[in-house]
Amino acid sequence: GFFQSYAVEVDIKDASNATCLYANWMMRFLITYESNTSDYKTTTLNLSSSVTHNGSVCGNDTQAALVAVQFGEGHSWSVNFTKNNETYQGDFFTFTYNTNDTAVFPDAKRKGPVTVVVKDTSRPVQLNNVFVCHNTDFIEAENVTQIFWNVTVQAFVQNGTVSKKESRCRADTPTSAPTVLPTIANVTTVSTTTLSPAPTTAPKPVENPDTGNYSLKSGNKTCLLATVGLQLNVSQDKPLLININPKTTIADGACGNTTATLKLNDGNSTLIGF
Repeated sequence: GFFQSYAVEVDIKDASNATCLYANWMMRFLITYESNTSDYKTTTLNLSSSVTHNGSVCGNDTQAALVAVQFGEGHSWSVNFTKNNETYQGDFFTFTYNTNDTAVFPDAKRKGPVTVVVKDTSRPVQLNNVFVCHNTDFIEAENVTQIFWNVTVQAFVQNGTVSKKESRCRADTPTSAPTVLPTIANVTTVSTTTLSPAPTTAPKPVENPDTGNYSLKSGNKTCLLATVGLQLNVSQDKPLLININPKTTIADGACGNTTATLKLNDGNSTLIGF
């Protein structure tokens, strides 16, 4: 299914009303939880249209900066940044979801808030640079996958003005290599059919999608296999059909004892999670 996701913008001011920390991003969460019948289900938690940022802190040479947001029925997320010489870097992501939210967890066996803390593994960013990452990024911990895209953030803003100097994430950085998405060692993606060249006289209508073979490994053993052709039919102002191209789609995910997750990313901001 498709879910409405809202962008979040946090502009924190210091005592002189100058911007000291700025962040704008989009995110959603895939959460696996135990139901009342003792089986496991995966649900999607999206940001609501109303988000607060209570507890956010500017930070300084001795105190970490903090972006903290609260949304929905008792859910919250935060990331803290520390400054070191001429760089700043995220330290930890802290995500708390509340299974009392029956709209998201209608049959959760465990009730109440659950907190997941993950270390940020991104590279340090030069001071007076704004970190930008348009591509989708995933962070997995325990039974939660955090998904981020269209990220713009600058901690320890100087002189109250967000910098125009950008530090791009690896996924956004162009290279001189052919525009083919990198492969993943434990994932195989194969296209079994080939589309004929499109005519030059008129746009080609959307046909049936190519079939892709996707697999995941746990150690040396294959734990998930999927052979599937995917077409998305999005109902909005104008109907939109999107075929997922196996040649440019990266598969990722994980296998557990009771659950497995398959994530397909076509490199064009289309993300599908099973």
